[in-house]
Amino acid sequence: MRSGDLILVLLVAMLGTGIVAIQSAGLSVTDDLSLWGTMTNRVVLLAGAAVVAFFAGALVPLGLLARRWVAWVVVSVAVVLAVAVLVPSIGREVNGARRWLDIGPLGFQPSEVAKWGLVIFMAAACTWWATSLGRFWTLAGVLCVVVVLAGLVLLEDLGTAVLMIAVAFAMLLAAGAKVWHLGLLAVPGLAVIAGGIAIEPYRMQRLQSFLDPFADPTGSGYHVVQSMAAIAGGGASGRGIGNGIQKYGYLPEDTTDFIFAVICEEAGTAGAVLIVALFAGLLIAGWAILRSTTVAHQRLLCLGVLLTIGLQALVNLLVVTGLAPTKGIALPFVSSGGTGWLLTAFALGWIRGVDRRITTPMPPTVPA
Repeated sequence: MRSGDLILVLLVAMLGTGIVAIQSAGLSVTDDLSLWGTMTNRVVLLAGAAVVAFFAGALVPLGLLARRWVAWVVVSVAVVLAVAVLVPSIGREVNGARRWLDIGPLGFQPSEVAKWGLVIFMAAACTWWATSLGRFWTLAGVLCVVVVLAGLVLLEDLGTAVLMIAVAFAMLLAAGAKVWHLGLLAVPGLAVIAGGIAIEPYRMQRLQSFLDPFADPTGSGYHVVQSMAAIAGGGASGRGIGNGIQKYGYLPEDTTDFIFAVICEEAGTAGAVLIVALFAGLLIAGWAILRSTTVAHQRLLCLGVLLTIGLQALVNLLVVTGLAPTKGIALPFVSSGGTGWLLTAFALGWIRGVDRRITTPMPPTVPA
């Protein structure tokens, strides 16, 4: 089996696991449990749409993503959307955070567009300026774009902003930027992140609860305490699919950010190992494709996608297990989500597209 085909199999397995976990975590006595009700469930339909998005991503001309005008258009759209969501009359507030934009009956998170738009820009920019990234001011210019985009996301979504900055720095390092240049330029970036934490009281509370969640178990430490209770309650064998207890009003965000805790409670250690194995397999298969191509832009694009998915999954698992401060960051393809599933699957399709072009060499393209 080719690595691109394996990625598809793993994607379907993740989405299938997500469907079961989300259905179990959100189960109520009023749900339609008939075959038709299950097949037309929103989560099932979104999973099917994510698979379609994956195939659509695989068909995207990779040379197009390397063109300057495409990269700048994508970044510009991401900036406009990130600004629009901050406008009270435009952005929609959910659970105290203004992260949603509505277009008719459809809602989406601009932070997801910004996250993947930055990957497109970084892969292209590192290709354009491959020979000059060792110069301090060239590197600073690229990071200005990162700071603007991540800074706008930071105003409402700290977790995604930190993820974007980490991915950008890793891609620059892989493209040949000097470590000491990145170290110098990281100082103002860290200052901005620290400021973003300090100006929001709830973010400071999350840091304090991370150090000692049981100091305020019914307040700032509630999320992580209930998450750890769910994981401990599952033990090695789990309570059984559908038999979890914490999801009944105890564990907040049980279908989204803390879905891994529900899986651990109901499927035990086997469920936890399955999730880790699926992500490890996805990253290994993607890395094999990355190493197989000799096209610099394709390598950087694959790296950006793998870093984004891998780091996001890692942060989510650390948060749920109490090893990192609580952040609103989902587990890719497992946590309930519309924009996240579709755009992440679309981006993952780019890696399959790289694999297809390794099998069938395409004529080289020169960025316009």
